Amino acid sequence: MISIENLSVEFGAKPLFTNVSFLVGDKDRIALVGKNGAGKSTMLKIMAGLQLPSEGNAVVPRGTKVAYLPQVMVLSDGRTVREETEQAFTHLHEAEQELKEMQRQLDERTDYETESYMQLVERFAHESERFQMIGGLNYQSELERTLQGLGFRREDFDRPTSEFSGGWRMRIELAKLLLQRPDVLLLDEPTNHLDIESIQWLEQFLVSSGSAVVLVSHDRAFINNVTNRTLEISCGRLYDYKVKYDEYVNLRAERREQQLRAYENQQKEIADIRAFVDRFRYQATKAIQVQSRLKQLERMIPIEVDEVDNSALHLKFSCSMRSGDYPVICEDVAKNYGSHNVFHNVNLTIHRGEKVAFVGRNGEGKSTLVKCIQGEIPFDGSLRVGHNVQIGYFAQNQAQLLDGELTVFDTIDRVAKGDIRLKIRDILGAFMFGGEASDKKVKFLSGGERTRLAMIRLLLEPVNCLILDEPTNHLDMRSKDVLKAAIRDFDGTVIVVSHDREFLDGLVTKVYEFGEGMVREHLGGIYDFLQKKQIDNLNDLQKRPTITSFPGDENALCREEKNISSGGKKETPAKSEARRSYEEQKEYNKKLRKMERRVEECESEIEQTESAIAIVESQLATAEGASDMNLYDKYQKLKQQLDRAVEQWEEASIELDEFKNT
Repeated sequence: MISIENLSVEFGAKPLFTNVSFLVGDKDRIALVGKNGAGKSTMLKIMAGLQLPSEGNAVVPRGTKVAYLPQVMVLSDGRTVREETEQAFTHLHEAEQELKEMQRQLDERTDYETESYMQLVERFAHESERFQMIGGLNYQSELERTLQGLGFRREDFDRPTSEFSGGWRMRIELAKLLLQRPDVLLLDEPTNHLDIESIQWLEQFLVSSGSAVVLVSHDRAFINNVTNRTLEISCGRLYDYKVKYDEYVNLRAERREQQLRAYENQQKEIADIRAFVDRFRYQATKAIQVQSRLKQLERMIPIEVDEVDNSALHLKFSCSMRSGDYPVICEDVAKNYGSHNVFHNVNLTIHRGEKVAFVGRNGEGKSTLVKCIQGEIPFDGSLRVGHNVQIGYFAQNQAQLLDGELTVFDTIDRVAKGDIRLKIRDILGAFMFGGEASDKKVKFLSGGERTRLAMIRLLLEPVNCLILDEPTNHLDMRSKDVLKAAIRDFDGTVIVVSHDREFLDGLVTKVYEFGEGMVREHLGGIYDFLQKKQIDNLNDLQKRPTITSFPGDENALCREEKNISSGGKKETPAKSEARRSYEEQKEYNKKLRKMERRVEECESEIEQTESAIAIVESQLATAEGASDMNLYDKYQKLKQQLDRAVEQWEEASIELDEFKNT
């Protein structure tokens, strides 16, 4: 599909990578990994034809469609969500206009017996059938399924794109790419602006799409679920492993250990040979043996040990003066945008030194409440920031707000004050911006490098309360671990908005769940929260009824009736899960999981059948396929199979909804 041949890229005097070669096959789903700044995004741009290498070639066969999703993109306004997404079907619109023109000619012409008229009739029939085969009649349903899979609601389809945040507009661009059905998908951090549910949908789509995929992501669970091959860029070289990421980590360690043993054995052998030569060099009786040893030494191929990148980020947040006992207190806080209620009756108290997480779907109000705490937007109710509280805020788009024309050094020099300005070079070095890297312009930095630079700016602020909104976006796995350790060691108060379960594990002691206009408090860490919700992972968060207490825990029920988000009003479902006996609850959950699995199996069958139909449609669109009657038969059978799968899905969904309401 794509052939990379002896590729080299240089920025200044230092090469990014040298003599890199590999082939992307049509069944490959590749994770491109490496530390921030190793050249991952550059490699994707070269493969997409957007950047030229210093040496070598990226060869894409004629007719191969390549789609590229960058980390940061320029988004256009002026259309609705549906209209913008429909740009993916430009080829269908052109074909439709051509059919309308042929139809007009057929209606106006009266020379029915002429050869040209009959040729027009044949051409119209052929193009009409081809139009149907390539999805010209059902692309709207495909468009809607994709948008809903990425988290949009049906009522969002006719809203202007300008009303959505950058993260949601990125999803529109992602939908356009997926709907183009490219041969190769190049995705640079596609999960950065997706919530848990949308990430899971994207995983399933990529696995069943039939397209080759090359992606850069620092979400370990995502790349493990999607990819079957790992390419590592490290210290200017590329290492190719035909396994997913977790297996690659183990193989990489084993490979280097074997190299070290072989290298040590070879060095010992070389030392023995040289010792023999030095000892007997001037003895005539040993001349033949000495010459033999020297030739053996010349023939020996040196064993190289893969260089390991030991550079690391050193991060430490220093707490300023002691704050009051309660840095944040919310009483009956509500936020509305016109008729849309984001949340209401929010009552919460965050104590000094606590580390808490805000979790939930995108659009449920996590970042909105953060902005209320910051005083950036108006709200209803009472929200008090405690005595001596100094807030350090890292926004989702913090890295994008940096001035691209400034150098790394100038960016920090403009915010540094006092004696700290004398230590800027040392600080930048600790953040892996040493030497020439400090003179690089911000616009040439990778997403992870920009995030690190934004973190330096935050470090220079005297704070005792950190609010971090998706701080791990664009950070590689090593940097995420360092950031997690720094937050854990911070003596002040921390509020983290994140969908990264591994990052939150062992970090937070309280979880606030955002959903359905409410905010619920859960004591304990992220796994305590998952256990309390009776789900295995955050992917299932929006797929189960809200469980606000452990089964049979009457005291918990009383506590939840006074929950921060219920406004003192007791929820009254048909049969309260908290009041069920343990055995009843166990049986209920068993049946519920069984029904949910049936729905998921039906959805999986629908996706697989649709993918198979798409493949047949693309074959029918060719000259050879259009005359293959076996393909037409296969197409009809797949259509019938899809209809049956949809009927089964509808039955399973209705049964699940009825069971939940009992």
